[in-house]
Amino acid sequence: MASIPKLPRRGSGVDAAGWLRSLAIALLAAIFLATAGAFGSYAAPVSPRFGYWIGLMLLGSLWGTLVSRFVFRPRARAWPTWARVIIASLTIAIPFSAIVAMAGRIALHIHYSAEAIPGLLASVTAVSLVMVAINVLVVREARGVTSASTEPPKFLDRLPLKLRGAEVWAIEAQDHYLRLHTSKGQDLILMRLSDAIAELEGIEGAQAHRSWWVARDAITAARRGDGRATLTLKDGAEVPVSRTHARLLRERGWF
Repeated sequence: MASIPKLPRRGSGVDAAGWLRSLAIALLAAIFLATAGAFGSYAAPVSPRFGYWIGLMLLGSLWGTLVSRFVFRPRARAWPTWARVIIASLTIAIPFSAIVAMAGRIALHIHYSAEAIPGLLASVTAVSLVMVAINVLVVREARGVTSASTEPPKFLDRLPLKLRGAEVWAIEAQDHYLRLHTSKGQDLILMRLSDAIAELEGIEGAQAHRSWWVARDAITAARRGDGRATLTLKDGAEVPVSRTHARLLRERGWF
């Protein structure tokens, strides 16, 4: 009954692809729960049962997205993912259990006694936990994507002294090192690309290739042709875009 928000596309407050993906997951879950007759809905006729679950899960998806935008915000990255999943699930389930009880009473004539409330809360929490976990796994498909924020990226503390205060344009993996492309020039640091990307939250950008992360504002040109895509940076460097990451960049309007 929950979803995880995607990072916003530049110039828009909402990542449409991310919202649609979350709603699609909610719809599939609704079909499964309606078919299984979960929460005692098996006794209801097919049409009202499916309408009940589809409406409930879509509403839960919207509520879950609002909750998750807070729980999974960049500032909360210090908390481990499993802890944020549990916090989000409980925050979603506690108030939403009342909606489930009310909807069941109105749509399916299911009456929950006081003794049944703890079981209802446990069931809604379990469904929320599963939905949040599924959406977290889906978000990992878009790993390598970072969003802009007012919080300075932790990665800036790793810049060599000669690059301090520079804009980070791109990061290129070279063996065990990373080549930093910045407004003050280039340099190498010893670090894994995946670890660097995790610390770049605060700068809008995305992984374009298994060896490249690029800041959105550093791109001066984007070309596609012959089945290949290339991004040109402010320093003239050309970044290859792999097919794996091209679809995500197209969804975000980079091409």
